[in-house]
Amino acid sequence: MTNAIVTNNLNEIVTTAENELKILDDINFSLTQGESLAIVGPSGAGKSTLLGLLAGLDVPSSGEIYLSGKEITQLDEEQRAAVRAELVGFVFQTFQLLPSLTALENVALPLELRGDKTAEKQAREYLERVGLGERLKHYPRTLSGGEQQRVAIARAFACKPKILFADEPTGNLDSVTGKKVSDLLFEINQESDATLVLVTHEQRLAERCQNIIRLDAGKIKV
Repeated sequence: MTNAIVTNNLNEIVTTAENELKILDDINFSLTQGESLAIVGPSGAGKSTLLGLLAGLDVPSSGEIYLSGKEITQLDEEQRAAVRAELVGFVFQTFQLLPSLTALENVALPLELRGDKTAEKQAREYLERVGLGERLKHYPRTLSGGEQQRVAIARAFACKPKILFADEPTGNLDSVTGKKVSDLLFEINQESDATLVLVTHEQRLAERCQNIIRLDAGKIKV
């Protein structure tokens, strides 16, 4: 099996006026393509920092990260952005939809930026897949939180990522809507064979993943 993610001795240190603060301390793990991982732990444990590093949004103080065999920690921002465009999808707690674009336009935009001539067709297909075929021309402000998150899921999967990162994907939703959205997330993910990495405070959501990493004060708690 191909490794989707590998970390070697990953550390993140922030220097303050008074001392050095170790956000992540010697993180080592690997995931094969198609596996799912939940990153859990108390607030301030380093979960979102780890997710951001894994996605190439920042570089660690030391250590290595490989995405589909590509070592990203030695790349500059432009090079990491190219890797993200090729391999990575995102689902955020706050949806991150552009308010001036319709649901269809929000999903199609990243495909259009890649030069995909079938962007609108694919966007329409994925919105229908998440049950929003009747809401294509609606703007985010006219959609409920659950509908906005479904648009975000459609946008992420329409780009056919090899790795999908989700940061508290049900954090802004009520429990019933959150369960429906998480069901959809796992269902489409299994169909796509993407590797799923999510940060969550919800134990039930974490337990649906094949692997769980518990962070405490920046360390993996065994």
